[in-house]
Amino acid sequence: MSFELNKRLAARRDPLPTSATVDPVTANIIRGAFETTCFEAAAHLGRSASSAIINQSNERNGSVIDSHGRLAAVSVGTPQLLFISPLLVRYGLDFFEADDWGPGDVFVGNDPDFGGGHLPDYNVYAPVFDDQGELVLIKALQAHQGDTGGKDPGGFTLEATDIFTEGLAIPCLKLVHRGKKRRDIIKLLERSNRFPSFAGDLAAMIGAVQHCVKLLEDVVRKWGTDTVRAAINYNIDQTERSFRQVVSGWRDGAYTAEVLIDHDTQGIKDVKVQATCTVRGDQLTIDLTGSDARPELCGVWNTFANSRGYIMSQLASMIDPSIVKNEGLFHAVEVVLPENTIVHPPINKPAALGSFHPAVEICEAVCLALSEVVPERSTPQVYKIGMPNAVIGFDKSGLMWMDQGVDARSMDSSAVQGIDGWGASSVSLGNLLLSEAEDAESRFPVINLSREMTIDSGGAGRWRGLPGSLNVKKVLEPTMAMAWMVSSDHPLRGLRGGEDAGPYSNHFEVGTPKEYKVGLVARAQLPAGAVIAYQHGGGGGFEPALRRDPEAVKDDVLDELVSLKAAREKYGVVLRGSLEEYDLQVDLPATEALRSEMLNAQKAQGATA
Repeated sequence: MSFELNKRLAARRDPLPTSATVDPVTANIIRGAFETTCFEAAAHLGRSASSAIINQSNERNGSVIDSHGRLAAVSVGTPQLLFISPLLVRYGLDFFEADDWGPGDVFVGNDPDFGGGHLPDYNVYAPVFDDQGELVLIKALQAHQGDTGGKDPGGFTLEATDIFTEGLAIPCLKLVHRGKKRRDIIKLLERSNRFPSFAGDLAAMIGAVQHCVKLLEDVVRKWGTDTVRAAINYNIDQTERSFRQVVSGWRDGAYTAEVLIDHDTQGIKDVKVQATCTVRGDQLTIDLTGSDARPELCGVWNTFANSRGYIMSQLASMIDPSIVKNEGLFHAVEVVLPENTIVHPPINKPAALGSFHPAVEICEAVCLALSEVVPERSTPQVYKIGMPNAVIGFDKSGLMWMDQGVDARSMDSSAVQGIDGWGASSVSLGNLLLSEAEDAESRFPVINLSREMTIDSGGAGRWRGLPGSLNVKKVLEPTMAMAWMVSSDHPLRGLRGGEDAGPYSNHFEVGTPKEYKVGLVARAQLPAGAVIAYQHGGGGGFEPALRRDPEAVKDDVLDELVSLKAAREKYGVVLRGSLEEYDLQVDLPATEALRSEMLNAQKAQGATA
């Protein structure tokens, strides 16, 4: 049933019925009003919720969905969440009559097998009716909750073999009926969650969508139902036309790339994601056939909605940013997700860790493939983090606390044609706004000893990836720490001849005789004073390093992003002078001679291979 349901939920939906026509200006004014409500919902939640992952890290996203279940508008936030929300709402719409939808209702869903991403991503949504009682819109707000009530705190069970191990799965549940909260249902959800802040976080989500329903009712009342529907149809059609126009300018052909994950959570090596991107005129097809299908894999199952959403997150970063993000993006792209693979698993597979891997490898594979035709907009929208160090403990009253490792770091910021990697993270993760390190220290018994970029951890290239960071943290009380380490054997890939990024690594109980490197997974009891050192990988390089401007290499060395050794061995740049005296200069004749020698050696090696 799951595969058939997924096909039905993802199928193209008809335009809204309307007798009105709109001009572009009116359509965009209405779209702007929608987007404002999306931003307000996310801002309302961020200011009302108390868990760090929501109010500090911005792992939330508002959207407006029309009465046919089509994505009509989105806000700035986590791109992957906004492209997942519609499928959960579509499942809810299937029961419009049975569940007695009406004004003032609020629903929630998170089930990976009924349109959801993974269990922590709660989608709270509410219908918007006009004054005649017709359903016009649905206001949705999706956010990552800190716990799901499963076997392990946080919802990430390293050895989970089914979804039930990970927590409470909710296909569709009514939280508020005609404006009155269903106390029994809400209490059930609160009791099924370890986070002390969950009650407030859920209330904040409900309050945010209720606030924005009123705003959207005003929009519908001002413009009229027919005009609002016409505006939605217009904007979705315009997005599809614009996307197809972009694709029509790409070179026809089939472009394939594969990306490997080091291992699943049980140690099965080299888990594969494969993407074939086919361009035929204005039609783009993304086909993930060839991705891993080994049934014994553990922890690397990505839901149908997630796979679909991550593909679109990568594609949305590779087209003109002025193209409006709505359902028209999906109309312009055919997505093939083969059944019984890690990108479209059978029902009841565990899905929590799949939102890390293979989700980001899907983005990476699509980017690698399409970098052959759109290099100027190719940078992977990824977080190759494996699983953040989750540090868990209990306060004196027995309430759980969890530092989910969502605070400041530098990682995965790859170069793109013409621009070195910059910012703390890739664009998609950058929207998370990574919370301040001091915030975690004020909430939890942890202290950050250092957070510094690691020299030479950015991939070398004509345009250089940004280095990753080494984050060293001390726990001040006995705690449990969990981790799943990947991206060590297979770090973030460079593009078009650029070098791969530096690998990830993780050490527990640093500086003691018990220090050890986490090679696969860890669920460790750490004593008070234990130190964790987590090396985040850098970004990948773009095009061969020997083509980089020697003066730019000199500046990188002076900025301590690239070492003197790497300047010579990777970039072929000979520098004279002293780093200590800050008087480095490029020896241009020696650099040209060294680069010529290195190019000849590379050619000889290629011929031998």
